Amino acid sequence: MLNISPTILTSLRTAVQKSEFLITAEVAPPKGGDPIQMIKMAQTLKGRVHAVNITDGSRAVLRMCSLVGSAILLQNGIEPICQVACRDRNRIGLQADLMGAHALGIRNILALTGDPVKAGDHVDAKSVFDLESVRLLQLIRKLNHGFDCNDQPLNDGATDLFPGAAIDPQLSSWSGLQSRFERKLDAGAQFFQSQLITDFERLEKFMDKLAAGSGKPILAGIFLLKSAKNAQFINRCVPGVNIPQHTIDRLEKAQDPLQEGIAIAAEQVQIARQLCQGVHVMAVKREDLIPQILDLAGIPPVIQMVSV
Repeated sequence: MLNISPTILTSLRTAVQKSEFLITAEVAPPKGGDPIQMIKMAQTLKGRVHAVNITDGSRAVLRMCSLVGSAILLQNGIEPICQVACRDRNRIGLQADLMGAHALGIRNILALTGDPVKAGDHVDAKSVFDLESVRLLQLIRKLNHGFDCNDQPLNDGATDLFPGAAIDPQLSSWSGLQSRFERKLDAGAQFFQSQLITDFERLEKFMDKLAAGSGKPILAGIFLLKSAKNAQFINRCVPGVNIPQHTIDRLEKAQDPLQEGIAIAAEQVQIARQLCQGVHVMAVKREDLIPQILDLAGIPPVIQMVSV
């Protein structure tokens, strides 16, 4: 049985309220029933990030559910951000999971629409998409006010969830970017994590023209590139991402491409620090290298305040 305290003091929400520079990272749950590797990687981030994202069927690839993964991290003294995607559950299932998250002591939720099934490893699966990210944020706000999506009262108590949303400052349509950002703000998003950033001039424009007056923190997505081949794969397979050729050339010429990737990521963290209020660091299968990136970027440790 989970031993969860009814009072959860979250470092992410506290850091947002204090306008601190925010650090989050991403860890994928296991493809199977053994969470040991997930826990091992997340433990390397203790004291270095405010919270750790647990992905929810990212790229439509089968993995353990984010709700359970988040609960396991919480049991191990690591504050999670539970990603919730709309692709696989209708509004009944989404509300059930969100109430369950609250009961388990999970407070941080990242509301996502979800990647298309055709992108993943179960291409014949049926998508749901009963809601999308904006309406999911609206639903979370209702639950936090003690009502379900049909405006019926939650007889056993309101939730206390801290919702965030994804944003892509590099979206080709500026009007589309503005519309999505404003709708997510209006729906109650308290923080934003961006997709992988490669165009920092575009990020600066987004911060100056759209995000500056929002009062909500924007975390720039920083991705650890392990090699030129890795960068080329991302350009080929990840929609909307364009890693510059000069970065690929730099990795290709490096004697140690992984260390060069760490240096590039650290440089990007330093750039982001001048533009926005935080970074969301992604280092697929090498989350243990994130502290090295942060050290190189001159980012000091943080204090996680998880009570379990």
